Amino acid sequence: MEDKYLTVSAINRYLKHKLDTDSNLFTVFLKGEISNLKMHSTGHIYFSIKDENSKINAIMFSSAAKKLEFIPNDGDKILVTGRISVYEATGSYQIYVSEMQKDGIGNLYLAYEKLKKELAKEGLFDQKFKKKIPKYPDKIGVITAKEGAAVKDIISTIKRRYPICEVYLFPSLVQGDSAYKNIIEKINQAEMYDLDVLIIGRGGGSLEDLWPFNEEELARRIFECKIPVISAVGHEIDYTIADFVSDLRAPTPTGAAEMAVPNLPDLINYVNNLKVRLNEAINAKVNYQKLYLDSIKNSFVIKNPMIMFEAKKQQLDLLVEKINKTMINNINNKKHKLELLKNNHIIINPKSLYKDKIIQVNSFIDKLELLNPLNSLKRGYSITYKNNKVVNNIDDVKIDDIIDIRINSGLIKAKVTKKKEVRHG
Repeated sequence: MEDKYLTVSAINRYLKHKLDTDSNLFTVFLKGEISNLKMHSTGHIYFSIKDENSKINAIMFSSAAKKLEFIPNDGDKILVTGRISVYEATGSYQIYVSEMQKDGIGNLYLAYEKLKKELAKEGLFDQKFKKKIPKYPDKIGVITAKEGAAVKDIISTIKRRYPICEVYLFPSLVQGDSAYKNIIEKINQAEMYDLDVLIIGRGGGSLEDLWPFNEEELARRIFECKIPVISAVGHEIDYTIADFVSDLRAPTPTGAAEMAVPNLPDLINYVNNLKVRLNEAINAKVNYQKLYLDSIKNSFVIKNPMIMFEAKKQQLDLLVEKINKTMINNINNKKHKLELLKNNHIIINPKSLYKDKIIQVNSFIDKLELLNPLNSLKRGYSITYKNNKVVNNIDDVKIDDIIDIRINSGLIKAKVTKKKEVRHG
């Protein structure tokens, strides 16, 4: 009879199997309010989800909890995705949550992801466009709410770490529909102050509270800003579009101040270390030069300086001897050439050089005499001119033309009275 009784473990195991094999419970979407929240040291989150009439236990393991983009609190309205199963040890059924977001902001998340993908595709997040944050800034601008923890943390951290830096505050709205436009106006103002760094941010809050920093117009203005920008929006787990387009993202406003300026005590230690290293380097250099000077003082040449001059004297003697030999050789060569010239046939009998030339000249004179037209005149020939031009053809003159006839002894002027052509042959 006892075989018909089941153990508690058996019935819990059976119910767990039923729930785990029910496809309707594989993926369940629930909405409700968080209560009895417990953040375990392992990273798991235990809580209940309730509405006006009922509640269900829930667990979110650390692997899923790490992906949360907000810090859950009791009373938060949430939307969760998970599966329904039974925890055998207690026999209670619960939802194992894989995703969780705040209720009412689903559309904001979609808009956030859409804009993020568009700007990333355009290259606004690329590392190559990031401006370098200077190590030792003189002037830092801060755009945030005029009052609140964020501005106090930023200013106090800068003054504590690097008091020589000037801080310029540009108070701005950081929440609400018109906040992003106000932040853009403050960026425009900040660019007129010759700042080294500009911190833009605010304290933590919900996605709706941080939404101005997800506006496209503000994102593009931050990207175009001439000043290196550090974003400091919300808590470490909060990410906004402004974080991605800025030149550097800080996890918190305090973290932004720490990234913007060096720590003065660290600088002092660094300078002191440099002093020590410099002194060591100087001492090492002085000691080395002392050793080098001692080596010179003890060198053989310094102790016996005349030896160096003896070698130079010997070199000088060799050079003088070489120069003398060269000069003597040159003089002898010139003398020899002079003797050759003195004994040259032309020098001894210079007329012989012109004898042949005289014969050639006389020969040319004889030839020219043969060709001289004046010699023809001596033999009875004459030359007729008209207007100082030689008449070669009977057609060159006409009746009554005045002509000149040159003979050996003079010039005869005549007038043409008759022409007669003589043909040969």
